[in-house]
Amino acid sequence: MTPEEDEQVRSRQKSRAIVMGLLLGALVILFYAITIAKMDGGQ
Repeated sequence: MTPEEDEQVRSRQKSRAIVMGLLLGALVILFYAITIAKMDGGQ
């Protein structure tokens, strides 16, 4: 591969990694919020 193609591939990989990180973070926040809501609702 040429250096330009290699740079494009790395750019796409970085973009996907950022998106996956954001989705994982959103999922963690969602689980945390559900847990807090369940604890408050049981009392």
